[in-house]
Amino acid sequence: HWQVRLRYTYTEREENRRRDQDGRVKSEDVTVSRTILVNGIPFEHVEEHNGKPPPVEEERRQKQKLDKLKQETPDQRAERLRMQAEENASLLREVPKAFDFRLVGEESVDGRASYILQATPRPGYQPQGKYGKMFPKVEGRLWVDKQDHGWIKVDGQVIQPIAMGLFVARVLRGSHIVMEQMRVDEGIWMPKHIEVRAAAKILLVKNLVIERVLTYSEYKLP
Repeated sequence: HWQVRLRYTYTEREENRRRDQDGRVKSEDVTVSRTILVNGIPFEHVEEHNGKPPPVEEERRQKQKLDKLKQETPDQRAERLRMQAEENASLLREVPKAFDFRLVGEESVDGRASYILQATPRPGYQPQGKYGKMFPKVEGRLWVDKQDHGWIKVDGQVIQPIAMGLFVARVLRGSHIVMEQMRVDEGIWMPKHIEVRAAAKILLVKNLVIERVLTYSEYKLP
């Protein structure tokens, strides 16, 4: 599914908020972008930022990136796609090694029958790859479609602090993430909604609640 996603165009709405310990919003940022294909390579074009068109300088940077992408040679494009495919494959290889899965029930989600799996970090797992160090620090449940075996929903939480941004921020225990997918074509599942609510400590001193919401829509094949 992750490989097939590279062939779709789609819209993404990204909402980022920071709240203080009393729940008051300290900052909010909303970006709407459209991912298109340029010579077979996904390109994310920002269409709106906080309800307005992107600034002129941002438009200039996007055009420069787009022009550079258009000028890539076939070998350069092939190498870019190979690297994207390898990153996806690396993640998929590590997940079965990093977690123990246990069937804990069945449930209907959006009208589709699904299995519920409990995922817990596997003792002795040796982290590998870009995401490996994060896996031993999270646990949760996974809803898997009975017909296609695609995952419909993930509901997870942080069980050990996770360092982010070269230790500028630490995501604390109890932080929560929900990811949902939708069936866009026969047997193909794509991201629909991702919501992260993280208790974080900035510079090891200031406590904040960081919220990030990603909403995906308008999936189309060219």
